[in-house]
Amino acid sequence: MAQFGFENDIHSILKLDMPITNAPMARWQRKASSSNTSALSGLSPGKSANVSLSSSKTPKTNPIQDGGGHKHISYISKLCNKHLTWSVSLNGYNVEDAKILHLGGKPLNAPEGYQNNLKVLYTHTATPASIKKSRYISSTPDRILDAPDLRNDFYLNLLDWSSRNFLAVALHNSVYLWDATQGDILLLMKMEREEDYICSLSWTKEGSYLAVGTSDCKVQLWDVENQKRLRSMASHTARVGSLSWNDHVVSSGSRSGHIHHHDVRVADHHIGTLTAHAQEVCGLKWSPDGRYLASGGNDNLVCIWPRAQGGSAGNDSQLIRCWSEHQGAVKALAWCPWQPNILASGGGTSDRHIRIWNVNSGSCISSLDTQSQISSLVFAPNYKELVSAHGYAHNNVVVWKYPSLSKVAELNGHDDRVLSLTLSPDCSTVATVAADETIRLWKSFEMDPIKKKAKERMVKSTSSVIHQSIR
Repeated sequence: MAQFGFENDIHSILKLDMPITNAPMARWQRKASSSNTSALSGLSPGKSANVSLSSSKTPKTNPIQDGGGHKHISYISKLCNKHLTWSVSLNGYNVEDAKILHLGGKPLNAPEGYQNNLKVLYTHTATPASIKKSRYISSTPDRILDAPDLRNDFYLNLLDWSSRNFLAVALHNSVYLWDATQGDILLLMKMEREEDYICSLSWTKEGSYLAVGTSDCKVQLWDVENQKRLRSMASHTARVGSLSWNDHVVSSGSRSGHIHHHDVRVADHHIGTLTAHAQEVCGLKWSPDGRYLASGGNDNLVCIWPRAQGGSAGNDSQLIRCWSEHQGAVKALAWCPWQPNILASGGGTSDRHIRIWNVNSGSCISSLDTQSQISSLVFAPNYKELVSAHGYAHNNVVVWKYPSLSKVAELNGHDDRVLSLTLSPDCSTVATVAADETIRLWKSFEMDPIKKKAKERMVKSTSSVIHQSIR
Protein backbone atom coordinates (compact mmCIF):
# COMPACT_ATOMS: atom_id res chain seq x y z
CA MET A 1 0.00 0.00 0.00
CA ALA A 2 2.88 2.33 0.77
CA GLN A 3 4.21 1.81 -2.74
CA PHE A 4 0.89 2.85 -4.27
CA GLY A 5 0.87 5.95 -2.04
CA PHE A 6 4.27 6.92 -3.35
CA GLU A 7 3.06 6.68 -6.96
CA ASN A 8 0.03 8.85 -6.19
CA ASP A 9 2.30 11.49 -4.64
CA ILE A 10 4.49 11.55 -7.72
CA HIS A 11 1.50 11.89 -10.06
CA SER A 12 0.05 14.72 -8.00
CA ILE A 13 3.32 16.69 -8.21
CA LEU A 14 4.27 15.94 -11.81
CA LYS A 15 1.32 15.81 -14.16
CA LEU A 16 3.35 15.50 -17.29
CA ASP A 17 0.39 15.42 -19.61
CA MET A 18 -0.78 18.91 -18.44
CA PRO A 19 1.00 22.31 -18.63
CA ILE A 20 2.65 23.64 -15.43
CA THR A 21 1.04 27.02 -14.93
CA ASN A 22 3.49 28.58 -12.47
CA ALA A 23 6.69 27.46 -14.23
CA PRO A 24 8.79 29.79 -16.44
CA MET A 25 8.61 29.56 -20.23
CA ALA A 26 10.41 26.55 -21.65
CA ARG A 27 13.66 27.11 -23.50
CA TRP A 28 12.34 25.99 -26.87
CA GLN A 29 9.39 28.33 -26.49
CA ARG A 30 11.68 31.28 -25.77
CA LYS A 31 13.85 30.40 -28.79
CA ALA A 32 10.82 30.14 -31.05
CA SER A 33 9.45 33.45 -29.79
CA SER A 34 12.80 35.16 -30.27
CA SER A 35 13.20 33.71 -33.77
CA ASN A 36 9.73 34.84 -34.77
CA THR A 37 10.40 38.34 -33.45
CA SER A 38 13.71 38.53 -35.30
CA ALA A 39 12.22 37.26 -38.49
CA LEU A 40 9.33 39.69 -38.35
CA SER A 41 11.69 42.57 -37.60
CA GLY A 42 13.91 41.72 -40.54
CA LEU A 43 11.02 41.48 -42.96
CA SER A 44 9.12 44.57 -41.80
CA PRO A 45 9.73 47.75 -43.95
CA GLY A 46 11.51 50.67 -42.27
CA LYS A 47 12.97 48.41 -39.53
CA SER A 48 16.64 47.61 -39.16
CA ALA A 49 17.65 44.03 -39.81
CA ASN A 50 20.34 44.26 -37.14
CA VAL A 51 18.39 43.25 -34.03
CA SER A 52 20.06 42.64 -30.70
CA LEU A 53 20.28 38.92 -29.86
CA SER A 54 20.77 39.46 -26.13
CA SER A 55 17.13 38.75 -25.41
CA SER A 56 17.38 35.25 -26.93
CA LYS A 57 20.34 34.06 -24.89
CA THR A 58 19.78 31.21 -22.52
CA PRO A 59 19.68 32.36 -18.85
CA LYS A 60 22.52 31.18 -16.68
CA THR A 61 20.21 30.30 -13.86
CA ASN A 62 18.36 26.92 -13.71
CA PRO A 63 14.75 27.61 -14.82
CA ILE A 64 13.38 24.88 -12.52
CA GLN A 65 14.72 26.74 -9.51
CA ASP A 66 12.98 29.96 -10.56
CA GLY A 67 9.51 30.69 -9.27
CA GLY A 68 9.84 28.37 -6.19
CA GLY A 69 10.87 25.23 -8.13
CA HIS A 70 13.42 24.25 -5.44
CA LYS A 71 10.57 23.23 -3.15
CA HIS A 72 9.38 20.61 -5.63
CA ILE A 73 12.89 19.19 -6.05
CA SER A 74 13.32 18.82 -2.32
CA TYR A 75 10.01 16.96 -1.93
CA ILE A 76 10.72 14.63 -4.90
CA SER A 77 14.15 13.80 -3.47
CA LYS A 78 12.56 12.75 -0.17
CA LEU A 79 10.03 10.56 -1.98
CA CYS A 80 12.77 8.85 -4.06
CA ASN A 81 14.76 8.06 -0.90
CA LYS A 82 11.60 6.61 0.65
CA HIS A 83 10.99 4.54 -2.54
CA LEU A 84 14.54 3.19 -2.40
CA THR A 85 13.92 1.97 1.15
CA TRP A 86 10.65 0.26 0.06
CA SER A 87 12.38 -1.37 -2.94
CA VAL A 88 15.14 -2.89 -0.83
CA SER A 89 12.57 -4.06 1.72
CA LEU A 90 10.24 -5.65 -0.85
CA ASN A 91 12.72 -7.08 -3.39
CA GLY A 92 15.79 -7.70 -1.31
CA TYR A 93 17.88 -5.45 -3.56
CA ASN A 94 17.79 -2.09 -5.26
CA VAL A 95 16.04 -2.40 -8.63
CA GLU A 96 18.32 0.32 -10.02
CA ASP A 97 21.24 -2.07 -9.57
CA ALA A 98 19.52 -4.76 -11.70
CA LYS A 99 18.73 -2.83 -14.85
CA ILE A 100 17.75 -4.93 -17.83
CA LEU A 101 19.66 -2.85 -20.37
CA HIS A 102 23.11 -1.43 -19.62
CA LEU A 103 24.66 0.46 -22.50
CA GLY A 104 28.16 1.06 -21.20
CA GLY A 105 30.93 -0.88 -19.48
CA LYS A 106 30.81 -4.51 -18.42
CA PRO A 107 27.46 -6.28 -17.95
CA LEU A 108 26.13 -6.19 -14.42
CA ASN A 109 26.01 -9.41 -12.46
CA ALA A 110 22.75 -10.64 -10.96
CA PRO A 111 22.34 -9.82 -7.25
CA GLU A 112 23.47 -12.49 -4.82
CA GLY A 113 20.76 -15.02 -4.12
CA TYR A 114 18.76 -14.09 -7.25
CA GLN A 115 17.04 -17.05 -8.98
CA ASN A 116 15.99 -17.05 -12.64
CA ASN A 117 12.88 -19.21 -13.10
CA LEU A 118 12.69 -18.77 -16.88
CA LYS A 119 12.82 -21.95 -18.97
CA VAL A 120 13.72 -22.54 -22.62
CA LEU A 121 10.53 -23.54 -24.39
CA TYR A 122 11.86 -23.65 -27.97
CA THR A 123 15.18 -23.18 -29.67
CA HIS A 124 16.10 -23.44 -33.34
CA THR A 125 19.52 -24.66 -34.32
CA ALA A 126 20.92 -25.48 -37.74
CA THR A 127 19.79 -28.95 -38.85
CA PRO A 128 22.55 -31.28 -40.08
CA ALA A 129 22.35 -32.00 -43.79
CA SER A 130 22.02 -35.73 -43.15
CA ILE A 131 18.85 -35.15 -41.11
CA LYS A 132 17.51 -32.25 -43.13
CA LYS A 133 17.07 -34.29 -46.30
CA SER A 134 14.07 -36.42 -45.39
CA ARG A 135 13.52 -39.52 -47.50
CA TYR A 136 10.40 -39.69 -49.62
CA ILE A 137 8.86 -43.06 -50.47
CA SER A 138 6.32 -42.82 -53.26
CA SER A 139 3.05 -44.68 -52.75
CA THR A 140 2.76 -45.31 -56.50
CA PRO A 141 4.99 -47.53 -58.64
CA ASP A 142 7.62 -46.00 -60.90
CA ARG A 143 6.57 -48.30 -63.74
CA ILE A 144 4.00 -51.04 -64.44
CA LEU A 145 4.66 -53.91 -66.86
CA ASP A 146 2.11 -56.31 -68.30
CA ALA A 147 2.52 -59.98 -67.33
CA PRO A 148 -0.21 -61.94 -69.17
CA ASP A 149 -0.56 -65.68 -68.53
CA LEU A 150 1.41 -65.47 -65.28
CA ARG A 151 0.86 -68.66 -63.30
CA ASN A 152 -0.95 -67.91 -60.00
CA ASP A 153 0.91 -70.45 -57.86
CA PHE A 154 2.26 -69.49 -54.43
CA TYR A 155 5.01 -72.15 -54.47
CA LEU A 156 6.76 -70.98 -57.67
CA ASN A 157 9.56 -68.41 -58.07
CA LEU A 158 8.91 -66.64 -61.35
CA LEU A 159 10.90 -63.39 -61.10
CA ASP A 160 14.61 -62.52 -60.82
CA TRP A 161 16.77 -59.44 -61.55
CA SER A 162 20.34 -59.86 -62.84
CA SER A 163 23.44 -57.89 -61.93
CA ARG A 164 23.47 -56.69 -65.56
CA ASN A 165 20.05 -55.06 -65.08
CA PHE A 166 17.90 -57.61 -66.88
CA LEU A 167 14.60 -58.59 -65.28
CA ALA A 168 13.53 -62.16 -66.08
CA VAL A 169 9.91 -63.24 -65.71
CA ALA A 170 8.24 -66.58 -66.47
CA LEU A 171 4.83 -66.35 -68.15
CA HIS A 172 3.34 -69.84 -68.39
CA ASN A 173 5.77 -71.78 -70.64
CA SER A 174 7.88 -68.79 -71.78
CA VAL A 175 10.68 -66.70 -70.29
CA TYR A 176 10.83 -63.00 -71.10
CA LEU A 177 13.66 -60.56 -70.38
CA TRP A 178 13.14 -56.85 -69.82
CA ASP A 179 16.22 -54.68 -70.29
CA ALA A 180 15.79 -52.19 -67.45
CA THR A 181 18.45 -49.92 -68.94
CA GLN A 182 17.15 -49.69 -72.51
CA GLY A 183 13.51 -50.70 -71.95
CA ASP A 184 13.60 -53.48 -74.55
CA ILE A 185 11.70 -56.77 -74.13
CA LEU A 186 13.10 -60.09 -75.34
CA LEU A 187 11.59 -63.58 -75.55
CA LEU A 188 14.40 -65.85 -74.34
CA MET A 189 12.78 -69.28 -74.58
CA LYS A 190 9.53 -71.19 -74.84
CA MET A 191 8.90 -74.81 -73.85
CA GLU A 192 7.97 -77.18 -76.62
CA ARG A 193 4.85 -78.68 -75.04
CA GLU A 194 1.97 -76.35 -74.28
CA GLU A 195 1.07 -78.21 -71.08
CA ASP A 196 4.53 -77.65 -69.58
CA TYR A 197 5.32 -74.48 -67.67
CA ILE A 198 8.20 -72.61 -66.05
CA CYS A 199 8.48 -73.05 -62.26
CA SER A 200 11.57 -71.09 -61.22
CA LEU A 201 14.27 -68.66 -62.41
CA SER A 202 17.71 -67.74 -61.04
CA TRP A 203 20.55 -65.62 -62.45
CA THR A 204 24.22 -66.34 -61.87
CA LYS A 205 26.05 -63.73 -59.79
CA GLU A 206 27.70 -62.28 -62.90
CA GLY A 207 24.36 -62.05 -64.72
CA SER A 208 25.42 -63.83 -67.91
CA TYR A 209 23.54 -67.09 -67.40
CA LEU A 210 20.01 -67.96 -66.33
CA ALA A 211 18.91 -71.21 -64.72
CA VAL A 212 15.32 -72.26 -65.49
CA GLY A 213 13.40 -74.86 -63.49
CA THR A 214 10.58 -76.56 -65.31
CA SER A 215 7.47 -78.64 -64.69
CA ASP A 216 9.05 -81.61 -66.52
CA CYS A 217 11.60 -82.02 -63.69
CA LYS A 218 14.56 -80.40 -65.44
CA VAL A 219 16.96 -77.51 -64.85
CA GLN A 220 17.91 -75.68 -68.03
CA LEU A 221 20.92 -73.38 -68.37
CA TRP A 222 20.76 -70.47 -70.80
CA ASP A 223 23.42 -68.16 -72.22
CA VAL A 224 21.44 -64.93 -72.33
CA GLU A 225 23.82 -62.90 -74.48
CA ASN A 226 23.74 -65.48 -77.27
CA GLN A 227 20.14 -66.60 -76.52
CA LYS A 228 21.32 -70.18 -76.48
CA ARG A 229 20.48 -73.12 -74.24
CA LEU A 230 23.71 -74.63 -72.93
CA ARG A 231 22.38 -77.56 -70.88
CA SER A 232 19.26 -79.37 -69.77
CA MET A 233 19.97 -81.21 -66.52
CA ALA A 234 17.66 -84.00 -65.43
CA SER A 235 17.77 -85.55 -61.96
CA HIS A 236 14.51 -84.68 -60.18
CA THR A 237 11.29 -86.68 -60.19
CA ALA A 238 8.95 -83.69 -59.81
CA ARG A 239 8.71 -80.04 -60.83
CA VAL A 240 11.59 -77.74 -59.86
CA GLY A 241 10.07 -74.78 -57.99
CA SER A 242 13.19 -73.16 -56.48
CA LEU A 243 16.76 -72.41 -57.58
CA SER A 244 19.85 -70.75 -56.11
CA TRP A 245 23.44 -70.27 -57.33
CA ASN A 246 26.72 -70.58 -55.45
CA ASP A 247 29.58 -69.97 -57.89
CA HIS A 248 29.52 -72.86 -60.40
CA VAL A 249 26.97 -74.90 -58.41
CA VAL A 250 23.24 -74.38 -58.87
CA SER A 251 20.98 -75.90 -56.21
CA SER A 252 17.42 -76.90 -57.12
CA GLY A 253 14.42 -77.64 -54.90
CA SER A 254 11.69 -79.98 -56.05
CA ARG A 255 8.10 -80.84 -55.21
CA SER A 256 9.42 -84.21 -54.07
CA GLY A 257 11.07 -82.48 -51.10
CA HIS A 258 14.58 -83.15 -52.43
CA ILE A 259 17.32 -80.61 -53.04
CA HIS A 260 19.88 -81.40 -55.76
CA HIS A 261 23.23 -79.73 -56.38
CA HIS A 262 24.49 -79.40 -59.96
CA ASP A 263 28.06 -78.57 -60.91
CA VAL A 264 27.54 -77.02 -64.32
CA ARG A 265 31.23 -77.38 -65.27
CA VAL A 266 31.15 -81.16 -65.53
CA ALA A 267 29.15 -83.64 -67.54
CA ASP A 268 28.05 -85.57 -64.44
CA HIS A 269 26.42 -82.51 -62.94
CA HIS A 270 24.47 -84.06 -60.04
CA ILE A 271 26.91 -83.91 -57.13
CA GLY A 272 24.69 -83.98 -54.02
CA THR A 273 21.19 -84.55 -52.62
CA LEU A 274 19.53 -83.18 -49.47
CA THR A 275 16.34 -84.86 -48.25
CA ALA A 276 15.33 -83.22 -44.96
CA HIS A 277 12.03 -81.85 -46.31
CA ALA A 278 8.92 -84.02 -46.48
CA GLN A 279 7.05 -81.75 -48.90
CA GLU A 280 7.78 -79.32 -51.73
CA VAL A 281 10.88 -77.15 -51.36
CA CYS A 282 9.53 -73.72 -52.29
CA GLY A 283 12.29 -71.52 -50.83
CA LEU A 284 16.01 -71.85 -51.51
CA LYS A 285 18.80 -69.29 -50.91
CA TRP A 286 22.58 -69.47 -50.65
CA SER A 287 24.09 -66.89 -48.29
CA PRO A 288 26.06 -64.05 -49.96
CA ASP A 289 29.36 -65.43 -48.66
CA GLY A 290 28.52 -68.91 -49.97
CA ARG A 291 28.87 -70.63 -46.59
CA TYR A 292 25.27 -71.65 -45.96
CA LEU A 293 22.23 -72.80 -47.91
CA ALA A 294 18.80 -72.04 -46.46
CA SER A 295 15.79 -74.08 -47.57
CA GLY A 296 12.11 -73.64 -46.80
CA GLY A 297 9.34 -76.10 -47.46
CA ASN A 298 5.62 -76.72 -47.50
CA ASP A 299 6.28 -78.82 -44.39
CA ASN A 300 6.81 -75.51 -42.48
CA LEU A 301 10.52 -76.24 -41.90
CA VAL A 302 13.53 -73.96 -42.33
CA CYS A 303 16.80 -75.86 -42.83
CA ILE A 304 20.39 -74.61 -42.90
CA TRP A 305 23.05 -76.54 -44.80
CA PRO A 306 26.81 -75.93 -45.05
CA ARG A 307 29.05 -75.77 -48.04
CA ALA A 308 31.38 -78.71 -47.51
CA GLN A 309 35.14 -78.49 -47.82
CA GLY A 310 36.55 -78.78 -51.32
CA GLY A 311 33.58 -77.04 -52.91
CA SER A 312 31.19 -79.98 -52.81
CA ALA A 313 27.63 -79.24 -51.75
CA GLY A 314 27.42 -81.61 -48.77
CA ASN A 315 24.83 -84.19 -47.70
CA ASP A 316 22.08 -84.84 -45.15
CA SER A 317 24.44 -85.67 -42.31
CA GLN A 318 25.75 -82.11 -42.36
CA LEU A 319 22.43 -80.40 -41.57
CA ILE A 320 23.30 -77.46 -39.28
CA ARG A 321 19.87 -76.17 -38.25
CA CYS A 322 16.26 -77.23 -38.66
CA TRP A 323 13.66 -74.82 -37.30
CA SER A 324 9.98 -75.74 -37.01
CA GLU A 325 8.56 -72.56 -35.42
CA HIS A 326 6.61 -71.54 -38.54
CA GLN A 327 3.01 -72.77 -38.76
CA GLY A 328 2.76 -72.40 -42.52
CA ALA A 329 4.72 -73.03 -45.72
CA VAL A 330 8.07 -71.23 -45.82
CA LYS A 331 8.75 -69.85 -49.28
CA ALA A 332 10.14 -66.44 -48.29
CA LEU A 333 13.84 -66.53 -47.38
CA ALA A 334 16.40 -63.70 -47.34
CA TRP A 335 19.99 -63.44 -46.10
CA CYS A 336 21.18 -60.16 -44.63
CA PRO A 337 23.94 -58.71 -46.89
CA TRP A 338 25.68 -56.82 -44.07
CA GLN A 339 25.29 -59.58 -41.44
CA PRO A 340 26.05 -62.90 -43.15
CA ASN A 341 24.87 -65.03 -40.23
CA ILE A 342 21.37 -63.49 -40.18
CA LEU A 343 18.46 -65.09 -42.07
CA ALA A 344 14.89 -63.82 -42.44
CA SER A 345 12.05 -66.25 -43.15
CA GLY A 346 8.33 -65.72 -43.76
CA GLY A 347 5.39 -68.06 -43.31
CA GLY A 348 2.28 -68.67 -45.38
CA THR A 349 -1.39 -67.99 -44.69
CA SER A 350 -1.64 -70.05 -41.51
CA ASP A 351 1.52 -68.47 -40.05
CA ARG A 352 1.99 -64.90 -41.38
CA HIS A 353 5.12 -64.33 -39.27
CA ILE A 354 8.49 -62.88 -40.21
CA ARG A 355 11.21 -64.54 -38.16
CA ILE A 356 14.83 -63.40 -37.88
CA TRP A 357 17.37 -66.16 -37.17
CA ASN A 358 20.97 -66.19 -36.00
CA VAL A 359 22.51 -69.14 -37.81
CA ASN A 360 25.56 -69.28 -35.55
CA SER A 361 23.63 -69.54 -32.28
CA GLY A 362 20.52 -71.16 -33.72
CA SER A 363 18.24 -68.69 -31.93
CA CYS A 364 15.24 -66.75 -33.21
CA ILE A 365 16.21 -63.11 -32.66
CA SER A 366 12.79 -61.61 -33.36
CA SER A 367 9.35 -62.46 -34.67
CA LEU A 368 6.60 -60.29 -36.14
CA ASP A 369 3.01 -61.14 -37.04
CA THR A 370 2.31 -59.34 -40.33
CA GLN A 371 -1.38 -60.37 -40.40
CA SER A 372 -0.93 -61.51 -44.00
CA GLN A 373 0.50 -64.38 -46.06
CA ILE A 374 4.22 -63.82 -46.79
CA SER A 375 5.34 -64.87 -50.25
CA SER A 376 8.75 -63.21 -50.54
CA LEU A 377 11.42 -61.33 -48.58
CA VAL A 378 14.48 -59.29 -49.50
CA PHE A 379 16.90 -57.11 -47.56
CA ALA A 380 17.38 -53.58 -48.97
CA PRO A 381 20.94 -52.56 -47.95
CA ASN A 382 20.78 -48.88 -48.95
CA TYR A 383 18.76 -48.04 -45.85
CA LYS A 384 19.17 -51.34 -43.95
CA GLU A 385 15.56 -52.40 -44.36
CA LEU A 386 13.61 -55.59 -44.96
CA VAL A 387 10.93 -55.77 -47.68
CA SER A 388 8.09 -58.30 -47.61
CA ALA A 389 5.55 -59.30 -50.28
CA HIS A 390 2.10 -60.40 -49.15
CA GLY A 391 -0.83 -62.40 -50.40
CA TYR A 392 -4.06 -62.85 -48.50
CA ALA A 393 -5.33 -60.68 -46.95
CA HIS A 394 -3.40 -57.46 -47.71
CA ASN A 395 -1.98 -58.16 -51.20
CA ASN A 396 0.70 -55.51 -50.74
CA VAL A 397 4.38 -54.81 -50.13
CA VAL A 398 5.71 -53.58 -46.78
CA VAL A 399 9.05 -51.95 -45.94
CA TRP A 400 10.36 -52.68 -42.43
CA LYS A 401 13.26 -51.05 -40.60
CA TYR A 402 15.89 -53.59 -39.57
CA PRO A 403 16.46 -54.79 -36.90
CA SER A 404 13.53 -53.13 -35.09
CA LEU A 405 10.99 -54.37 -37.69
CA SER A 406 9.07 -51.11 -37.31
CA LYS A 407 6.96 -50.34 -40.36
CA VAL A 408 8.48 -47.75 -42.69
CA ALA A 409 5.98 -47.81 -45.56
CA GLU A 410 3.25 -49.80 -47.29
CA LEU A 411 3.24 -50.10 -51.07
CA ASN A 412 -0.29 -50.75 -52.29
CA GLY A 413 -1.53 -51.11 -55.85
CA HIS A 414 -1.71 -54.79 -56.77
CA ASP A 415 -5.28 -56.08 -57.15
CA ASP A 416 -4.40 -59.66 -56.23
CA ARG A 417 -1.83 -61.47 -54.11
CA VAL A 418 1.83 -60.57 -54.63
CA LEU A 419 3.69 -63.77 -55.56
CA SER A 420 7.33 -62.68 -55.63
CA LEU A 421 9.68 -59.71 -55.40
CA THR A 422 13.29 -59.01 -56.35
CA LEU A 423 15.75 -56.15 -55.94
CA SER A 424 17.49 -54.20 -58.71
CA PRO A 425 21.32 -54.48 -58.95
CA ASP A 426 21.79 -50.95 -57.56
CA CYS A 427 19.38 -51.84 -54.72
CA SER A 428 17.23 -48.75 -55.42
CA THR A 429 14.16 -50.48 -56.86
CA VAL A 430 12.10 -53.50 -55.93
CA ALA A 431 10.10 -55.36 -58.59
CA THR A 432 6.95 -57.21 -57.59
CA VAL A 433 4.86 -59.64 -59.62
CA ALA A 434 1.30 -60.51 -58.65
CA ALA A 435 -1.67 -62.62 -59.62
CA ASP A 436 -3.22 -59.50 -61.19
CA GLU A 437 -0.77 -60.19 -64.07
CA THR A 438 1.28 -57.05 -63.57
CA ILE A 439 4.89 -56.33 -62.60
CA ARG A 440 5.30 -53.14 -60.60
CA LEU A 441 8.59 -51.34 -60.04
CA TRP A 442 8.86 -49.39 -56.79
CA LYS A 443 11.78 -46.94 -56.69
CA SER A 444 11.83 -46.70 -52.90
CA PHE A 445 15.50 -47.06 -51.97
CA GLU A 446 17.47 -44.48 -53.97
CA MET A 447 20.71 -43.52 -52.22
CA ASP A 448 22.00 -40.06 -51.49
CA PRO A 449 24.23 -39.11 -54.51
CA ILE A 450 27.30 -38.54 -52.31
CA LYS A 451 26.92 -41.89 -50.57
CA LYS A 452 26.27 -43.58 -53.91
CA LYS A 453 29.56 -42.33 -55.40
CA ALA A 454 31.47 -43.45 -52.32
CA LYS A 455 29.93 -46.90 -52.57
CA GLU A 456 30.74 -47.19 -56.27
CA ARG A 457 34.39 -46.40 -55.60
CA MET A 458 34.54 -49.24 -53.08
CA VAL A 459 33.09 -51.83 -55.47
CA LYS A 460 35.80 -53.64 -57.42
CA SER A 461 35.17 -55.56 -60.59
CA THR A 462 35.67 -59.32 -60.29
CA SER A 463 36.45 -61.79 -63.04
CA SER A 464 33.80 -64.37 -63.88
CA VAL A 465 34.97 -67.88 -63.04
CA ILE A 466 31.84 -69.49 -64.42
CA HIS A 467 32.16 -67.57 -67.70
CA GLN A 468 35.55 -69.17 -68.31
CA SER A 469 34.75 -72.73 -67.24
CA ILE A 470 31.13 -73.38 -68.22
CA ARG A 471 30.39 -75.75 -71.09
